[in-house]
Amino acid sequence: MKNKKTTINDIARALSISPSAVSKALNQHPRISKTTREAVEAMARQMRYEPNHIAAALRKGKSQLIGIIVPAIDINFFAVVVKGIEFVVNQAGYNVIISQSHDSFEKEQQNIDALLKTQVDGIICSLANSTTQHRHLEKVLQQGVPLVLFDRTEDQLPLSTVVIDDYQGATVATQHLISQGCRKILHLAGPQKVMPYQLRAQGFKDALKTSMVPIHKTWIIESTLSIQDGRHAMADCLATGICPDGVFASSDQAALGALQILKAHGLAIPNDVAIIGFSNEPFTSYVQPALSTVEQYGEKMGQLAANLILEQCNQEIGRFVHRKIVLPTALVIRDSSDRKRKL
Repeated sequence: MKNKKTTINDIARALSISPSAVSKALNQHPRISKTTREAVEAMARQMRYEPNHIAAALRKGKSQLIGIIVPAIDINFFAVVVKGIEFVVNQAGYNVIISQSHDSFEKEQQNIDALLKTQVDGIICSLANSTTQHRHLEKVLQQGVPLVLFDRTEDQLPLSTVVIDDYQGATVATQHLISQGCRKILHLAGPQKVMPYQLRAQGFKDALKTSMVPIHKTWIIESTLSIQDGRHAMADCLATGICPDGVFASSDQAALGALQILKAHGLAIPNDVAIIGFSNEPFTSYVQPALSTVEQYGEKMGQLAANLILEQCNQEIGRFVHRKIVLPTALVIRDSSDRKRKL
């Protein structure tokens, strides 16, 4: 049998006092005597009483909880965003509840429902790759719960977002490959129904067009951008006799997978093939050769998202002016793409 959770009524029966007196004693009410308060506190410890914070939130109308939904917490970018969020909201007296969608639309819906039932004061979310409908987000807005999206966002709803300039990041990365002499450039693209990956692919294509470098549609390969995806894409290219002289990947994981296959085939990086990833994951500076990448500023993104959610939590519903914050990116040039550097 499950152990029954101790309630205020249990403590009241044990001390032969009213539940109201117990509640006041636990909340340090000035009209409760020191003797009664100490007796209640001692009995609460003895009976292992734990306050029901959700019930308290219902009474006060505030839970001091912020829900966070990320596609995957084991991807460093999302972990760093969470770190930035938590730092800011903790300073304001809030705690966080973190959940993962595992890039599943269904799981994301479940996470939203669970957070709403927990009476969170606001939700910060990065959408799953498979999310194409937004009724669950509309539900949050209809219930008057502040909602902020970051990184993977949706422009069709009236809510605040924090993103980086994905288009600019992709354009600068591709221009760098062109400056190194690359003319046959492969793009390992993310799912094109997801806005950041759309913008990165467009930035890639526009940079080629501006420099009058040929664009081969078959050299834009869409995947979920895992290490395995990068390995499979590069292996398939080499198996068909196609060997690029440059690779721009929309994730560091896919770039790493491509790099592993190229090295296994005896190709020199960057002299034979120059490679750039996206996100500046910690491993990029440790692999050999070190991987060039685009910095996403995850911690700053998290802090800005947290500030937006706190502003909404402290304003009346309908009076908050929604904003879109766009952070600039920065190209981090390392050995995997710099042909002018002596390796």
